[in-house]
Formats: sequence, structure tokens, C-alpha cells
Amino acid sequence: MARPAAAPGADLALIAVFAALIAVFSLTPIPAGVIGVPITLQTLAVALAGLVLGAWRGFLATLLYVVVGLAGLPVLAGGAAGIGVLAGPTAGYLLSFPLAAAATGAIAAHGLRRPSRFHYLWLGAAAIAGAVLVTTPLGIAGLMVNAGLPLSTATVVALGFVPLDLVKMLVAAAIALAVHKAFPALLASRAAVVTEQ
Repeated sequence: MARPAAAPGADLALIAVFAALIAVFSLTPIPAGVIGVPITLQTLAVALAGLVLGAWRGFLATLLYVVVGLAGLPVLAGGAAGIGVLAGPTAGYLLSFPLAAAATGAIAAHGLRRPSRFHYLWLGAAAIAGAVLVTTPLGIAGLMVNAGLPLSTATVVALGFVPLDLVKMLVAAAIALAVHKAFPALLASRAAVVTEQ
């Protein structure tokens, strides 16, 4: 029997809440003094979106955040807004966020099917994979295109953020683990949530 059509509304609420969370985590940047790229908690919130919501909803939450910021609401790092952000050195990082959340969520969902003693390791690995394999390369590309840096310099700049990002990913994994223990069905696929025969 099909369940009531409340799940889509619940999904929309979760997507909106996590988009707002990313916005809040973006508003107090710490100037890094490196080619105009600030240090924020954005990547932690992006990882949380993927780890808690899963690939699809995490992607949509992060995409909503990006679209709202580019549309002109001052929710991007440091209150920035508007399409002009795409001409700045952080454009690659910003555009990577939906893809990073999706990758993180996909890996997390796979790992959470394993015995519970491995969940933190899987969540941590998923968050790190999203940050290192998606966000960092696209951040490097953005630095090359918009800041005019050669590949070697852009890579050095981007890698300077990785140690702190790793700490943020492990914190995100710990938070996500606590959320999943409290709400174990939260990462269920939409098919499993909406349809029961």
C-alpha cells in the first residue's frame, strides 16, 4: 500500500533547512589572505547535507543554496551575492558544492549498509572524498580561470585548505552519526520512503 504523500513535503522541508544551514555557516568567513579565498564552515555544512540527507536531497539542498546566492540573496561567503561571484576566485568552490554533497551522500548511503561499528569511518571517508575529490579540484580550476594562477600555484593554494577541511569533515561525520542514530530512517531512499507494497 502506498504511504500518504507527506514524504515529498518532508523532503522539501529538509532541503530548505539544509540550504539555510549552509547559508548560516557561510556568513562569518575568516580572511585567509590567500587570493581572496576565505575560510568558512561552508564545506562542513555541505558535507552534512550529503551525509544526513543522502545524495539526491543533499544535492538539491546545496543547489538551492547556490541558486539563491547567485540570484542575489546575500547568503554566500561573507554575505556575497549575485552572478558576479562566478567571476571571483571562489567560483570553483561554490560550483563544486552540489556535486560534493551528491558524492558524499552516495558514498555515505553505501557505507551505512555495513555493520554499525564502521559507520563513523564510512561517514568520515565519504565526507573526505567529497571534499578532496570534488571540491578541491574544482576549486583549483576556479583559481586558475578566475585568478589567473598556473596549475602549480593554484594547487598549492588549494592544498593549504585541506588540513582544516579534513578536520571539518571528521566533525561533520560525528554530527551525522549522531543524527542517524537519532533518526535511523533519514537516509532512506525516496523509493523506500514513498512506496510500500
